[in-house]
Amino acid sequence: MNSFIYVTHFTPRMIAFVFVGLSFMSALCSGTEFPTVFVFGDSLLDPGNNDYIITLSRANHPPNGIDFPNQVPTGRFTNGRTIVDIIGNEVGFTGFLPPYLAPNTTGRVVLQGVNYASGASGILKETGALFGGRIELDEQIDYFANTKKYIISILGTQNAANLIGKAIFTVSMGSNDFLNNYLIPILSEPKRALIPPDVFVDKLISKYSLQLTRLYSMGAHKIVVVNVGPIGCIPYVKDILNLGRYGCLEIANQIVQRFNERLKDLVAELSTNLKGSLFVYADAYRIVNDIYTNYKRYGFDVPDAACCYLLGHHGGILPCGPGPVKVCADRSKYIFWDAYHPSEAANVIITRRLLDGDKNDIFPMNMRQLLRA
Repeated sequence: MNSFIYVTHFTPRMIAFVFVGLSFMSALCSGTEFPTVFVFGDSLLDPGNNDYIITLSRANHPPNGIDFPNQVPTGRFTNGRTIVDIIGNEVGFTGFLPPYLAPNTTGRVVLQGVNYASGASGILKETGALFGGRIELDEQIDYFANTKKYIISILGTQNAANLIGKAIFTVSMGSNDFLNNYLIPILSEPKRALIPPDVFVDKLISKYSLQLTRLYSMGAHKIVVVNVGPIGCIPYVKDILNLGRYGCLEIANQIVQRFNERLKDLVAELSTNLKGSLFVYADAYRIVNDIYTNYKRYGFDVPDAACCYLLGHHGGILPCGPGPVKVCADRSKYIFWDAYHPSEAANVIITRRLLDGDKNDIFPMNMRQLLRA
């Protein structure tokens, strides 16, 4: 079922930035108004920012991107498109939001939006330190402050404020604060002995509240906050923390659910207290858990193992390259691309639920409704 795949040729990643430019020019010529989008997150949404920093958390090598246009390994931690890419394509944006750190992210392309997401990053500064470089959420927001100044230099203060006020801000953080901080095997045991889960969750929510409020103070009004998925079910956790056993690691999922409950309350509180704001709570946990539990209904054959792997009962011990790895023959049948991240097939289903889902999936409105709000 599996075979070794070696990709030795790929089109330069600049093609993705060309798509962005062409899409923006097409919008100008046709009069179509695409929404400006700013993205903050971790490796689930990283479009290649980590390619430009010194870090162990990189995906700019094959077989990552094997199903991306022209089989380009752009730094996305999946076989194809991320959720943000798919949402953009679904609403009519033919390109992809550029990574903030890419040298091509300049000029009027920035007016379409920028992606600041970075693999291994978290809400807390110390999260992901084992990987070396990463752009934590505070720094991502600092980068947005730079972008805002740049937009003002192009459009002027009032027009820039109008653009940012109508823009969609998507923030997806927290997974690494558990996986690569509080739940690190062996290394984090002293921390867990001193800091109970509820105290750690309180710390995360307190910090996250400041960060989201800061975005609002910089002009962000439409903010989608994505909660943390069922990390106890990913191949890495099943092999490293659950020791290869079948079933999910419930302790990890229970901690995440505590965080998500507090996050939902925080989103409601910010919506009430921050005048003119429109916060949307996206329940990725519910969506991914449903896909995982009812995988056959969604067309998957393998719910609990990585498509790209080298070691581990679930393929969760090592990342997807660089170097020789095994890749499943049919990526569309796997929920997980690698030890941590969904396949493009799973991302497509998650995207549909975020775009058109009911209030159980995304509250108080879905992404398509938010675009019209």
